[in-house]
Amino acid sequence: MGNDALMPEKEKVLVTGGAGFIGSHIVDKLIKNGHEVVIVDNLYTGSRENINYKAKFYEVDLISLKECKKIFEVEKPQIVIHQAGQISVQKSLDNPIDDANINIIGAINILECCREYSTKKIIYASSAAIYGDPQYLGIDEEHPYKPTSFYGISKLTPEYYIKLYSKLHNIKFTILRYSNVYGIRQNSKGEGGVISIFIDNLLKNKQSIIYGDGNQTRDFIYVKDVVNANIKAISKGNNLILNISTNKQISVRELLDIIIKTSKIKVSPIYMERRSGDIINSYMDNKKAKVALNWKPNYTLEQGIKEMLIHYGQNN
Repeated sequence: MGNDALMPEKEKVLVTGGAGFIGSHIVDKLIKNGHEVVIVDNLYTGSRENINYKAKFYEVDLISLKECKKIFEVEKPQIVIHQAGQISVQKSLDNPIDDANINIIGAINILECCREYSTKKIIYASSAAIYGDPQYLGIDEEHPYKPTSFYGISKLTPEYYIKLYSKLHNIKFTILRYSNVYGIRQNSKGEGGVISIFIDNLLKNKQSIIYGDGNQTRDFIYVKDVVNANIKAISKGNNLILNISTNKQISVRELLDIIIKTSKIKVSPIYMERRSGDIINSYMDNKKAKVALNWKPNYTLEQGIKEMLIHYGQNN
């Protein structure tokens, strides 16, 4: 396995979900940095438009171990960045079997391939959803796990598999628990990120819905900061679990005010009854990631929103 210092600078990296929102941004950065990149994506939520033409692409579902092994046998990646997954809380509640198949069985299949084909390291995209209702703020990595959705359970379960595969088969890992990621390429339909939905509605002069009084808070992190954490994790943060977040909270009402102010488009929101199961306040402590990865979030909420507005304004 060797020491980090002996690792070659350029790796062959396989990115699952590399046609999706976060995964495609990671692929772009890897290619820019000179890595050889392989994308595995079933295009269920990912898009062909997001696929970097310099990457090798396989349209494959991770639920098929046989198909996964075919790819690993040909490509033999040194690093796997596992971004693929079912990301809708509501879909996990409506169809927990699908959710478990995609998020748990898919992850185990990837781990089996890593074991069989001697992959050095896996970087796994976990979620703030594993913590459930916060017992204290900011939520650190030692916070108790009490998921309030099947999605939270299906993101947490692979963490246990990854740790045990690491122990049994000497595969390095870094588990990155994301707060609320937003940015360009995020789906604004259905249960897409609230920032993408708000921006999409504003640019179409449509009213946005705020559930409850709008005082509920979240920790929003820009996709480019998440990308940088993944890139750093290729050579740092071995066998660690790290929150990737801003360590700040902002209310949904304040968030919409920032988007309105930045866009200079004034559309009043519609307030609806608070949804049952919604967490009231949440933000995640990122001190551990700052030290272990030599990383920090570089984008303020205003900067991230401005970049999105410029992009979507030009593409409308």
